[in-house]
Amino acid sequence: MQLALGLFVLTYVLLLAFPKARAYIALVSADIFVLLATPPFSAYFGLDWSIPAMLGNIDWNVILMIAGTMGTVYLFIESRMPALLADLIIAKAPNVKWAIISLALFAGIISAFVDNVATVLMVAPVAIDISKKLKMSPVPSIIAISISSNLQGAATLVGDTTSILLGAYARLDFLDFFVYRGKTGLFWVVQAGAIVSTIVLLYLFRNENRKLSAKKKTRVDDYFPTVLLVGTIILLILASFLPEKPAITNGLICTSLFIIGLLRDYFRTGSLTVFKDAFKEIDYFTIALLTGLFVVIGGIKEAGVVDVIGKFLAEISRGNMFLVYTLIVWSSVLVSAFIDNIPYTATMLPVTAGIAKVMGIDPTLLYFGLLVGATLGGNLTPIGASANITGLGILRREGHEVSAWDFMKISIPFTLSAVTTGYLLVWLLWS
Repeated sequence: MQLALGLFVLTYVLLLAFPKARAYIALVSADIFVLLATPPFSAYFGLDWSIPAMLGNIDWNVILMIAGTMGTVYLFIESRMPALLADLIIAKAPNVKWAIISLALFAGIISAFVDNVATVLMVAPVAIDISKKLKMSPVPSIIAISISSNLQGAATLVGDTTSILLGAYARLDFLDFFVYRGKTGLFWVVQAGAIVSTIVLLYLFRNENRKLSAKKKTRVDDYFPTVLLVGTIILLILASFLPEKPAITNGLICTSLFIIGLLRDYFRTGSLTVFKDAFKEIDYFTIALLTGLFVVIGGIKEAGVVDVIGKFLAEISRGNMFLVYTLIVWSSVLVSAFIDNIPYTATMLPVTAGIAKVMGIDPTLLYFGLLVGATLGGNLTPIGASANITGLGILRREGHEVSAWDFMKISIPFTLSAVTTGYLLVWLLWS
């Protein structure tokens, strides 16, 4: 157990110290766990870790969902449909303040069904264009878009990798995020947080009252990628009604529709370029990171580390469900402000399950609290979420260097209002 815990802690320290090499670190750590379980080393250290159990911890449904959705989103972006939708919203905005709010809300709506980073890439160019026309800084609007897209990632099964992880671990289907066991699901909790945080944004941008002139609408020539994206969502919903289905059903849905989109483009153009471009847009770094972490987490589960951490937190709370729930939510907010919430969530899901088992309670409350804290907490700092890093990268290319304080002047009140709302609602609904 000490060996496994030491390797796990070292892995996390290296993940923090070398963010650009996270995928490689996770894969090397996974290899070490597997190597230690082979006869020469397992005999020397007295280990009884199971290699099939560790490798079996890789969730191929999650991997396929991420890859397939990213591919379809690439086709969706190339169709220019997101730009058209954004243009329609901007045409109705009376001034800059409402343009920023509209773009933030629009980014949030898309992000509930599309990867957060892809959402920022879709909507940010519109904000940049508006800022250039009005000769104003694009910084506030890009920050609002980034944090809004990250907030809504927790709303649905396909909104963010953290949601996909929770859905796979807790066996939640698409509709479970809306209504679960006859009660209000996470989608509506996130929407309540979005309403409160939007009021905060309205206050922060209260002086941005310059008028906007309507811009020319983007022309969309191909609506098929939009059909694919909507079809993905509909099929995920329908699959949730199947009483018995293969473990990789959702992953197969996402990848199949992506492949259909690729084949259709190939037969239309006769060029293999679409394959090269689409596969280039899939985030293999995140997929490799997750694969390695699945094995690492399988290793610490085999060593009993997860159970010990769960018992420790349960003992700290002294059996007080409200205290352990509060610890999970707010520690997740704090940790996710500085650590990528994907490895954190992947690690904490089995820990929360262990805590619930020790305390003899339904883990749903702790699962939902973990997702609220880990997903929304990433908005506190510029490095807490991939969407924030992407937004700041866009601003940097436009010649705008954003300090941590400039970012946090908007992100802190936004995040605290959204998390507090979610924290209270999840407790009231699921305690």
